[in-house]
Parts: sequence; C-alpha cells; structure tokens
Amino acid sequence: MLYPVRINKYLADKKICSRREADLLIKQGKVTINGKKAELGEMVREADKVAVEGDLKKLVYLAFNKPEGIITHSPQGDEVSIGDILKFNQEVFPLGRIDKDSRGLIILTNDGRMTDRLLNPLNVHEKEYEVKLALPISENFLKQMERGVRLDGGYTTQKCKLKKLDDNSFSIILTEGKKRQIRRMCAAFGCEVVDLKRVRIMNIALGKLQEGHHRIISGAELEEFLGKLELN
Repeated sequence: MLYPVRINKYLADKKICSRREADLLIKQGKVTINGKKAELGEMVREADKVAVEGDLKKLVYLAFNKPEGIITHSPQGDEVSIGDILKFNQEVFPLGRIDKDSRGLIILTNDGRMTDRLLNPLNVHEKEYEVKLALPISENFLKQMERGVRLDGGYTTQKCKLKKLDDNSFSIILTEGKKRQIRRMCAAFGCEVVDLKRVRIMNIALGKLQEGHHRIISGAELEEFLGKLELN
C-alpha cells in the first residue's frame, strides 16, 4: 500500500469493508485515526493508528467444488443447494452459477463488490472447463468450436481456446458465459456432453479440492485475484 492513502481505500485494502461501506462508517462516526473521528476523504499515513468501532464482517472468499446434482442457489421442492451442504460459519453467496447437471469450481464470498466485477460481460475473465463427450472428438470439431459456434437463438459465440485431453475429452477456455453455453455449443455439432467440470476461474484453480468441500482463498492467490478485478 502506498501512503498517504484515503481512509476509505485504506479500509478496503485492509479487507475490512468496501469503500462505500467505509464512507458510511465514517459518516456514522465509527472510524477513528489516532483516536480522533475520521472525516470523509481524510488521508492515512503509515504511522497512523486506525480503529473501527463495532464487530464488522470479515470479507471472505471461498473456492467450492460443487457436485453434480446440487443447484447453485434458490432450491425448490426437494432440490439441494450449495447453501444446504456448505459447512462454513459465515454467510456467503455464489458468484455466478453452475448448472445442476454440471460440477466444479464456484467462488463464494460475502463481498458485494465482486458481483459486477466478475460477472459483467464487459469484463473479460477466463473460465476453464473440462468436457467429456459421448463419442470421440475430431480435430475438425475442435477447430470449429474455437472459431465460434452459432447457437440456437442465433447468437454466435466468441472465439475460445480448446485442447484435446483424450479421445472423448477436451478442455475449453471461455471469456463469456451464456446459459448452458458449452452444452449448446456441442449440441450444434450433434455431440452429447456426458460430463462437464469447471476447473478454473481466472487464477483460482480447482486443483485437488474434493467435491462438496471448500477452501479459503488467501495470500498471494487472493491478492492476484483481487488485483485482476481492480479491487485491491
């Protein structure tokens, strides 16, 4: 962090709250600098002592491996959602979604700043998937998928990157996220998807995380992630 820095940016950089939430706390007189109530726009120097009154929520970021058959949120009837199986002591929400019949990485957080930065289609962020088809894959299929596919409804997908993993499987890196996009892209060539797993979102990788389990994103991994979203 470069000093001096505005008090709201200081609190955001320290992961205490967002800048907007910081401004509200300052207006409420809950933030002090060296024992005196802070003012909006006040600058913080490295030697200053900043304190925030009350028990504020701590911003958390989780990588979760969603199993097949679990829906992302808002269950109906006998459906089971991530919230029903997640074992974590703070309330978090999913960033985006994964279809019920797909599995893999989804990021959970209580940081409201993240939603637009990660999901806005104007912001280009890589998401990587591993896909298994019912039938063997041809080189022509891979090349045509990479160039873009005209979906039902008339939309043509953006260019993407594919890599063959074995006779029936490939990886695909997308920078957009239309509803059930990969399945629809494959269906355009008459190919049935039998397994679909998201393995990476930007620099956050699923790795060896077991299905139904989570890990906390922290340290250099978190700093890089927030930096890519211009939130640090």
